[in-house]
Amino acid sequence: MIRILLLCLLVAPVVGASEREKTVVRALMLSEHPDGDTHRVYVKGQVVTTLRFEKAVDADRTKLLGWEGRLEPLAVVRNKVILEPTHDLNEEEGVPLVVTLVDGTEVPFLLRPPGWEKQGLPDQQVDVFKNREGYAAMHAALRRALQENSSLTKENQRYREEETSEDHALAALLAAGAVAQTPFMIASRINGEDGDTKLKATLFRGKGKAAVVLTIRNLSLKQAWSMKSARLLSVSSGRESAVAVRSTRPSIAPGESGVVAFVADRSAFVEDGKLTSVFLEFYRQDGLRQAVVQLDPDLVAQ
Repeated sequence: MIRILLLCLLVAPVVGASEREKTVVRALMLSEHPDGDTHRVYVKGQVVTTLRFEKAVDADRTKLLGWEGRLEPLAVVRNKVILEPTHDLNEEEGVPLVVTLVDGTEVPFLLRPPGWEKQGLPDQQVDVFKNREGYAAMHAALRRALQENSSLTKENQRYREEETSEDHALAALLAAGAVAQTPFMIASRINGEDGDTKLKATLFRGKGKAAVVLTIRNLSLKQAWSMKSARLLSVSSGRESAVAVRSTRPSIAPGESGVVAFVADRSAFVEDGKLTSVFLEFYRQDGLRQAVVQLDPDLVAQ
């Protein structure tokens, strides 16, 4: 039997464990003329964000403006400013913050909700540097450069592997609608809607492979939709396996539609020498889990 669990039909999407555990630390270098710059800090409801400065903060001259009912009272601990919104800010909402250091330096900030460009992740710690030549600032800049280089290296390696992957080639054909050029046959279809996303899921069975093709219509009036990540997990043990993903476009504008195709190899269904069911789950741009599709062994029993 084939069962599809579209969480958008059943419950509100939830943040995956890996996203909750992820700590976002960002370094911010102040301009030589800070009076002209208002620096954005991305905050989320009931998540603590800490601003960390090189010098101590003057608590009496550090103020939130118009924060009542939206944030917990401001806390200053030596060189740190601690923020915690009581709930998520609206898309257009911004809360001004002015931090004054003990040497009289004023640094303006604007607290904003993390949008698609931040993939829904708030700043959990922002290290603010005024002295660009200082050791801490240089170390933070080097660390950021190394992290970016590591991410680019991994991404390039992934692209090279995908170029020669049979599963990715099949996923590309499915996303393009060229089902006749693949070994797959339709097994089941289901539709769903969660308020701002409409989904049409088609499951395919093939020779030692299974596939899912999602047609996604973005019903939001303002927010573009994109897929952040996807995982293929064993139902019995939670073991994660590789899944090939291809889409017709990197993001789906409000009111438009796009297609995302997934291909899983039979090996993902084998555990302790026996075939078992797997969950395909995928997350959208803000880190929320959009849906879960259960794939049963009969899809790859051939």
